[in-house]
Amino acid sequence: MISSTSNDRVRRVIQLQKKARERRREKLFVAEGLRMVCETPAQLLKEVYVSERFLAMHGQDETYRYFLDRMGAGKGRKQGPQEEKIHLEEVSDTVMECMSDTVTPQGILAVIRQPAYQCEELLSGRQTHLLILENIQDPGNLGTMFRTAEGAGVTGILMSRDTVDIFSPKVIRSTMGALYRVPWMIAEDLPACLKRLKEAGVCLYAAHLQAEWDYDQADYRTACGFLVGNEGGGLRNATAALADVRIRIPMRGQLESLNAAMAAGILMYEAARQRRRG
Repeated sequence: MISSTSNDRVRRVIQLQKKARERRREKLFVAEGLRMVCETPAQLLKEVYVSERFLAMHGQDETYRYFLDRMGAGKGRKQGPQEEKIHLEEVSDTVMECMSDTVTPQGILAVIRQPAYQCEELLSGRQTHLLILENIQDPGNLGTMFRTAEGAGVTGILMSRDTVDIFSPKVIRSTMGALYRVPWMIAEDLPACLKRLKEAGVCLYAAHLQAEWDYDQADYRTACGFLVGNEGGGLRNATAALADVRIRIPMRGQLESLNAAMAAGILMYEAARQRRRG
């Protein structure tokens, strides 16, 4: 059991929690909580840490035992020749508090390999349904967009490089596992990616206050992608100019705009509604 906060493994986890630079360099991130850790694909798991208190409360729980069996740590199953060993470590409650990013740690966290996708994995022919995000900065908004995208049947999410770090602890918690189930990609050159999508037959719709159409006037039953911009400034002019159509969500009262995650949800579910009706 690790009982010292100066342990090298503990210090490394803390760095991964706090610094996006370290996450990018090692291509790793940290997820906390039994549900989030259990939902992690086994091939992405690298290290799992559990506290004394957690083991006392959950050591015999069916969910936890199933998780141990799945990762090969429950019944002494040996790793296959193509599998990397998953390191399971018990730590003291004090150490877990230092490692955790939450105020009240659940007592279990994992170091996880960052998944990676190619642009082609976001496309599904005529059924392609994309959410394209530029410079989204609020972790809660990004996490909500991922969960909503999964519910609306989105085939992929494309993000500009200056969007908030998807692997930050707050975003990870907000996605509630959706980042494992919805293909996504960070675009180093967003305009170039948009041009590739258009060449692939994807019609791009920009959420924009100066729009030609209301959002429910367009037909989203074929390959489409919704462009949603920064919470305060919206889409950059150069990015909006690459869209095929600009759309807006009508608003009453004195509102100037909707929350970015709310707007994205309305658009994604309108496409889902149209597709259900054929």
